[in-house]
Amino acid sequence: MSTDSTNSTGTTGGTGDGGTEHPYVIVGASLGGAKAAQALREAGYRGGIVLIGDEHERPYERPPLSKGYLLGKSAREKIYVHPPQWYAEHDVTLRLGTAVTAIDPAAHTVTLADHSRVEYAKLLLTTGSVPRRLPVPGADQDGVLYLRRVEDSDRLRAAFRSGGRIVVIGAGWIGLETAAAARAAGAEVTVLEAAELPLLRVLGREVAQVFADLHRDHGVDLRFGAKVAELTGEDGQVTGVRLADGSSVAADAVVVGIGIAPDTGLAEAAGLEIENGVKTDEHLRTSDPDVYAAGDVANAFHPQLGRHIRVEHWANAVNQPQTAARAMLGEDAAYDRVPYFFSDQYDLGMEYVGYVEPGGYDKVVFRGDVKAKEFIAFWLKDGRVLAGMNVNIWDVVDPIRNLIRSQRTVDVDRLTDPDVPLGDV
Repeated sequence: MSTDSTNSTGTTGGTGDGGTEHPYVIVGASLGGAKAAQALREAGYRGGIVLIGDEHERPYERPPLSKGYLLGKSAREKIYVHPPQWYAEHDVTLRLGTAVTAIDPAAHTVTLADHSRVEYAKLLLTTGSVPRRLPVPGADQDGVLYLRRVEDSDRLRAAFRSGGRIVVIGAGWIGLETAAAARAAGAEVTVLEAAELPLLRVLGREVAQVFADLHRDHGVDLRFGAKVAELTGEDGQVTGVRLADGSSVAADAVVVGIGIAPDTGLAEAAGLEIENGVKTDEHLRTSDPDVYAAGDVANAFHPQLGRHIRVEHWANAVNQPQTAARAMLGEDAAYDRVPYFFSDQYDLGMEYVGYVEPGGYDKVVFRGDVKAKEFIAFWLKDGRVLAGMNVNIWDVVDPIRNLIRSQRTVDVDRLTDPDVPLGDV
């Protein structure tokens, strides 16, 4: 393996040329990209690996940015996927601060911002997603904050202070987690949400109410049915939010969390099939046989669900690259994991496993004490468990996952009885 080297273009690691063979190139120096490089080496691949990213930070995990790191409970060094020497030790060329501007599948090349080209044998896209921007006047002022990168989390930490007035636009996972972090710092927090409840499309009314109650119990001013008309300001600094009904909310900072969009620009320009992300088969292969995609950007065919799904959560970025790496090496690897994500807000910790489209279930049933926030919620259709969410109850993800995979009709009375082991439902 090579020794570490760094130059002015932000390149570290090995030669990445694989001798006379073209390297495997990964576009997106993200959690998914780093895990793919690791998986390739663990699978025995000894050719060149080039990992390219436009950020100057080496690959890191994003959940801490709205959780432990944002709260000041986790050190910055804890967010990184690998220590800095890992890339050299595993002969992975890491090119940071380097934007890929084009992909040419026919020529098997990627073009960089400096107009240089890198040839590839196989290409993996782990470009992730980008925050949706707020399309109203005043949204370009200082103090209007988004959360996607580590520097965004640093700005939020600086803004979250005792007595500060924070307005969060959007009551999705990012909005609620940042609201919880702001309250923990002692800030006054108002959350503006266009829907009737937080996470309504994701969880449905029955479980969404739990999160509304949670934030109100912690002093958050939740305003539903709110439509933002304008962000007001003074001398280029945001000072508040004006709503469509004419009312205003004062703010020292505004956090925008209205969702993310898959970063498909490169793939679309290269002629790859796009449909709510880069469309792939179960092997994470795109419409071009030598190009693969994984993580937030991939709309992958799921064998058990029998349809394409795109999951915007950490577990996909961790696990999909392992399948992509094996498929790139010629193995018959398919990604069929049941989707999983987690969230921590105040004294509530939860894990969710499964997949349910909005309105795609018959009913929600509960096991445990909802008021005490110690329960499991199950989403059912035709008597089958589609998804489960455990709140402040642990070590139950595997039996919930098994129930989902079995696709069998369950006895709801036994399912909701805490005295019946989930494995015996």
